[in-house]
Amino acid sequence: QLQLVESGGGLVQPGGSLRLSCAAAGFTLDNYAIGWFRQAPGKEREGVSCISSSGGRTNSADSVKGRFTISRDNAKNTVYLQMNGLKPEDTAVYYCAAFASFLYCSGSSPFDRYIYWGRGTQVTVSS
Repeated sequence: QLQLVESGGGLVQPGGSLRLSCAAAGFTLDNYAIGWFRQAPGKEREGVSCISSSGGRTNSADSVKGRFTISRDNAKNTVYLQMNGLKPEDTAVYYCAAFASFLYCSGSSPFDRYIYWGRGTQVTVSS
């Protein structure tokens, strides 16, 4: 079965760190741009960060710039999201998704352009 599997979520105090992982099952990630997205309760999904298939291009939402870093290890078939300086407003379910192009991930309509979408991992930032 072809799918993306997120892991690494949990409960963390404000100012803490987590590293999320996005692993592919049944296919290799190195042909795909990968994006991280999140959805908080009562809010719409929003883009967090994208990385190109080679890892040479990345982008991030203004709300996470300087705090979150996206990276990938194609040898391990995994993409990561290192989250530092977490804030309560970062609380959400985090999803990863695969795209045929970095431009699809980072463009205005990523939710219409993904090829694979994971089931998500919960991140809760609370004292």
